[in-house]
Amino acid sequence: MIKNDLYLKALRGETVSRPPVWMMRQAGRYLPEFIAIREKYDFFTRCRTPELASEITVQPIRRYGMDAAILFSDILVVPQAMNIPFEMKEGLGPYLPNPIRSQKDVDQTIIPDIHEELGYVMDAIKMTKEMLNDEIPLIGFAGSPWTVFCYCVQGQGSKSFDKAKEFCFTQPIAAHQLLQKITDTTIAYLRAKVKAGVDAVQIFDSWGGMLSPVDYQEFSWKYIQQIIDALHQEAPVIAFGKGCWFALEKMSQSKVSALGVDWTVSPKTARALTNNSVTLQGNMDPSRLLSPPGEIKKLVTNMINEFGKDKYIVNLGHGILPNIPVDNAKAFIDAVKEYGA
Repeated sequence: MIKNDLYLKALRGETVSRPPVWMMRQAGRYLPEFIAIREKYDFFTRCRTPELASEITVQPIRRYGMDAAILFSDILVVPQAMNIPFEMKEGLGPYLPNPIRSQKDVDQTIIPDIHEELGYVMDAIKMTKEMLNDEIPLIGFAGSPWTVFCYCVQGQGSKSFDKAKEFCFTQPIAAHQLLQKITDTTIAYLRAKVKAGVDAVQIFDSWGGMLSPVDYQEFSWKYIQQIIDALHQEAPVIAFGKGCWFALEKMSQSKVSALGVDWTVSPKTARALTNNSVTLQGNMDPSRLLSPPGEIKKLVTNMINEFGKDKYIVNLGHGILPNIPVDNAKAFIDAVKEYGA
């Protein structure tokens, strides 16, 4: 039994004394202890070494005591397992030397044996669960098929993902085949994570907001929907679409346990669009953690009041930025813990 199950209660829509809190990218680059590890090991070595991944996962918990941990990993381990050899380049980020641009390229991708290719992730989960000692839940995650597809076709990060869109609109059959392969791999991957011990899974659709509402349904949501349908009976599923407030009504009609929202939508609008039928997570602008600690605490309290303490998980509207002072991150977490006290 998990001792602090506030996060799981919120996912079930139960009444809580205060909402739970965690931060996207909480295991990472704003922490001095993470930077010390980063100086010794490259990015994918950190992801592939269970001892390092588990240590990085628990670092923010030791420092701040969030109500949930999220496994340190990356969304690109999935395409790597599919025979799509991503690298992480200093100063550039994800990089694929030969992006997927044709039917032939799609045919060369595989749906892998998860335990063979991604067994190191399952080992990291087991190790992390031991370190957490049932104090708080552990979240596993994957990128949405569309977001992973964006990197696979673009070959690197982008402000517009124009090549990814072009592929969808000029070669839709090949595009849907690749999206389906990513979806099938992601379902198997998340299912293996649940069996390894994660308590919930989150799907990150970081680039969903690049699509129009009609194209979002066609190239993103219908694949996320498949993942939710496949997993919802095995573990709670959280879907987070950055910039996708326009799809909240449709998303809320799925078997999802919670929906993440970013700062471009107000709590009132998000509740109205979802008919208050589902737990919401978010939605402070990560840049707001650059405000003075006292102001951060006021903003957090107001945010909770606007969303309501039940059916709500306090979080940022995207990942924490690398330049956030550790005391400001602490103010964010402490404000939630002190709520209603």
